Amino acid sequence: MKAASFVYHAPRTSIELTQLLSSLDNVRMLAGGQSLMPMLNLRVAAPDHLVDLNRVEGLGGIELRGDKLVIGAMTRQREAELSPLVAEHCPLLIQALGYVGFQQTRNRGTVGGSIAHMDPTAELIVAAYVLDATVVLKSRDGERSMSVREFNDGYLCNKAKRGEFLARVEFPIRSERHGVAFEEVTRRGETLAVVSVGVLVELGREGELTRASAAVGGLRPAPVCLDAAPWLGRAPQASMAEDLARRAGELIADDDLTIPAEYKQHVAGVLTRRAVGRALARVQEMRDD
Repeated sequence: MKAASFVYHAPRTSIELTQLLSSLDNVRMLAGGQSLMPMLNLRVAAPDHLVDLNRVEGLGGIELRGDKLVIGAMTRQREAELSPLVAEHCPLLIQALGYVGFQQTRNRGTVGGSIAHMDPTAELIVAAYVLDATVVLKSRDGERSMSVREFNDGYLCNKAKRGEFLARVEFPIRSERHGVAFEEVTRRGETLAVVSVGVLVELGREGELTRASAAVGGLRPAPVCLDAAPWLGRAPQASMAEDLARRAGELIADDDLTIPAEYKQHVAGVLTRRAVGRALARVQEMRDD
C-alpha cells in the first residue's frame, strides 16, 4: 500500500516548528521514520500534514547538565549507543539500545522518536521508565516537563498537547555504585519484543540498597513498574530476584494475535529473575571493589 495524501513541511527552526504545530490540524511529526513510515504506508496513520523534524536546528546532542544526562530528541539511536557519556552515566540505555532493531535502523531512528511513539514493546521506553526519565516538551508558550511515566496516554499515545513537540529527554545521573541489566525475548526472525525487562539497583554508603527499579514491557499498553520498596535499606539479597520474578509473573498481560497472555507472564517472570540477578551481581562487584 501507499500512504494517503498529505502536505509535507520541513521547518528549520524551533520557532518555525512551533508556529506550524499550533496552526495545523491532524499533524504527525517525522523524526527517524522507522515506526511512522510503515504506519503511513499501511494507512494505520493518515495525517493531513507531515512535519519533518530533521532540518530543525538544536534538537540533537548529548550533554551533562548538573546531575542529569540530557539527550536531544533528534539524537540518533546509534549516536547514543556509541556515546561515552551515555556509557558512563546511563549504561542501561546502552544495553537497551543493543536490542533496538538493527544497526541500520538505529542509524536513522531517534531517541525522542522512540519514546514519543510509546510502543510498550520498544526498548527505550522501558529503560526510560526504569531510569525515571523526564521528557521536556516545547511550544510557543515555552517548555514544560513531566515524568516519562506520566507522558504515556495509552497504546501508541502520549500527552503532548497541540502545538507541542518533544525537545529532549533528561536522565538522572546515578552514583557509581549501581548495577543495571536489560533482558528481552523476541519471536524468531523478528526484532519486536514479546517481553522486555529493565532493572536498576543502587547502593548507599553502608552497602544498603537505596534504590531499586524494575519495569516490564510488552504486557500492557504501557510498561509496568514493579514495586521494590520492601527491599530498600537492606543489603542486596539473591531472594530479591525470586520475589520480583514472582510478582512479574503475576502481572496482568494482554493477549495479542500470536502470543497468549500466559506465555507473556511466564517470560516476564523468567526475564525479571535474570535481570535482577545480573544487576545485583554487578552492584555486588562494585561493593567488593
